[in-house]
Amino acid sequence: MPGMLKEKILQVEKIAPVIFKMTIESAYIANTALPGQFANVRCSEGNNVLLRRPISICNVDRYKNTFDLIFQIRGTGTELLSRMQPGESVDLLGPLGNSFDLDEKYSKIAVIGGGIGIFPLLFLLNESRAGLKQCYLGFRSREFIVLEEEFKTASHEMRISTDDGSVGYNGLVTDMLAGDIGNNPPDMLYACGPTPMIKNVIKLAEIYGIPSQVSMEQRMGCGIGACLVCACKTKYGEEWEYSHVCKDGPVFNGGDLIFDE
Repeated sequence: MPGMLKEKILQVEKIAPVIFKMTIESAYIANTALPGQFANVRCSEGNNVLLRRPISICNVDRYKNTFDLIFQIRGTGTELLSRMQPGESVDLLGPLGNSFDLDEKYSKIAVIGGGIGIFPLLFLLNESRAGLKQCYLGFRSREFIVLEEEFKTASHEMRISTDDGSVGYNGLVTDMLAGDIGNNPPDMLYACGPTPMIKNVIKLAEIYGIPSQVSMEQRMGCGIGACLVCACKTKYGEEWEYSHVCKDGPVFNGGDLIFDE
């Protein structure tokens, strides 16, 4: 059950060019949020920015009653959010959406993240009890790599790719995954990132007969399924229907998604 909350900001930290980490004190979200869920955040008081911004919950600390949001400045709203200071209150609605399936039958898992899509995957890795947790992260270049140590700690194996080859594998993160997946196929693939990356992950999952779950990144209006801003196509028997990323997702089974070519 999501809550309408005004919570205290504990820290705002710039962790990469135009990427900020905000730590918020909230016993409610720290103790109810599940990996894959998000908060819909009001970025400013007054009429400067009317719509809230959906931001994935990156991690929670259930002992300290805190949670982390990490976001990229992409417009006026997130610019204003990045200027907020420790001690101020932030207005948010959450936790929203569904979550990743972390059933213990998935003893070997692989997470694949691209760019700012990596953030909900850290929460997933920290909550998963899988015996083998593999992590594949893709970035544009060295300067955009974030949370490297956190992902190392949360996983058993981690590999990084960069588009320019400045760190790790030179190329697409899904090409790196494709080179490994046949040697020791995981029981489940989890992914979040740009749509081309998501499509490649789903294709690899289908080739190797592995289930997949993906968190979709979409613009949202209300965050609760009342508007049609975040509609996406999903399979419905032999036909298809529109689902809402905010209400029916943001996590979907990879095989249920339909992408327009």
